[in-house]
Amino acid sequence: MAAKYFEDLEIWILSRELTNKIYSVSNDGRFAKDYGLRDQIRRAAVSIMSNIAEGYERGGNQEFIQFLSIAKASCGEVRSQLYLAMDQCYIKKAECEQVIDTFKKLSIMINNFIEYLKGSGYKGTKYKMPKQKSTKEKLEEIIKKINA
Repeated sequence: MAAKYFEDLEIWILSRELTNKIYSVSNDGRFAKDYGLRDQIRRAAVSIMSNIAEGYERGGNQEFIQFLSIAKASCGEVRSQLYLAMDQCYIKKAECEQVIDTFKKLSIMINNFIEYLKGSGYKGTKYKMPKQKSTKEKLEEIIKKINA
């Protein structure tokens, strides 16, 4: 089934869950007090879901692929920051590795979606209106039918 809204996309749903997870883990203890890292990892996580949504709402595949590429890059940014949080003992190793693995899964899903979009023949705008016939063209069709 084709997604009618960006909220229907599995990659957006998972990115939303992961963004909430980042907010949760960065809200406790020393992590919450490291304002620079806390704010940066949150912005990177929000960037993933935001770029998926914005790209979907744009014109066509080419723009969507561009925004998905940014979202995928933000997945890498979050993973890198999670390693730093683990190194600083802000998050336990087991929990950190589980979250990193889920971000890796999301990155693969985004990449697979990009490849799918690249392979599709559709390159134009998503909401392209069908060309309307002029009154003259409509009259010519009617006359043709009558004379046939």
